Amino acid sequence: MPQVTDRLDLGRLALTAGEGRRLDVDARVDPLVLGGQHYSAGRSVQARLDVSRTTSGYSLRLRAGIALEGPCMRCLEEAEREVTIDAREVDQPGGGEELSSPYVGGDELDLAAWARDALALALPTQIVCREECLGLCAVCGENLNTAAPRHHHEPAPDPRWAVLRELRFE
Repeated sequence: MPQVTDRLDLGRLALTAGEGRRLDVDARVDPLVLGGQHYSAGRSVQARLDVSRTTSGYSLRLRAGIALEGPCMRCLEEAEREVTIDAREVDQPGGGEELSSPYVGGDELDLAAWARDALALALPTQIVCREECLGLCAVCGENLNTAAPRHHHEPAPDPRWAVLRELRFE
């Protein structure tokens, strides 16, 4: 089983300015909590990391395909969604806030935090079991994907007419 990388020492790559290296790493991606539901990417994901040395910092690119598992946001059944991340970071000390990466401290890259944040930014609007998922009935909560084709409820009476139900004719 490959070793899972949380933090990577970029200094050990011994890159000079203008030099780069491509690494295949297994990165840990912590579970995400969305709307009170937990979504997991498994123990680790295989990722490709491109590291380029600039004159005084690094230019980084992270790419991975992540199988995210958790409940469907429509029907609450198990869902698995493939999410592709392609994230870039630049860390140029002294270059201002926009050229400072929160994931690089000195020569150390926090790969786990970067992968998790990149996944969160790449998520689709909804994680569903299938695109045509019908969800749950708003009245009784039954799963409409498995409900009978004629599943329906009588419409509730209009509350504005409730006073008329209290009339008694003798």
